[in-house]
Amino acid sequence: MRWDVAGWAAVALLLFAAETMAPGAFMLWMGFAAVVVFIGVLVVPGIPLLAQVAAFVVLSFVSIQIYRTWFRGKGRQSDKPLLNRRAEQLVGTVTVLDQAIVGERGRIRIDDAFWAVEGPDLPVGTRVRVIAVNGMTLKVQEA
Repeated sequence: MRWDVAGWAAVALLLFAAETMAPGAFMLWMGFAAVVVFIGVLVVPGIPLLAQVAAFVVLSFVSIQIYRTWFRGKGRQSDKPLLNRRAEQLVGTVTVLDQAIVGERGRIRIDDAFWAVEGPDLPVGTRVRVIAVNGMTLKVQEA
């Protein structure tokens, strides 16, 4: 049995197993590099260990760069991009001021939640439209 061949096969399998335990695609591409070195050592016997390790390092770097360039962030686009962005879902909503805007700060109630708002000074009961979001503060203007 050739230990270098078995060693690179084991490294590849360990990297693939590690990827399943902690997904993130980083170890997956290093596993592909280990597979290429495994095939190279299998086909061309007698490659020095230092050359094998150097090839693995270079191939790992190249394969991770390929992933970062062509595959990362190219996932399926959501049909509901604002699903977990509650404040941004409220842009365009018209409601009345629950608390007057004084010094550019006030409060509105939408459904069962109170929201801090920023905008021009307005009295209680004025109809306002949400025009933007700044963190968890809604920016409003008179509707």
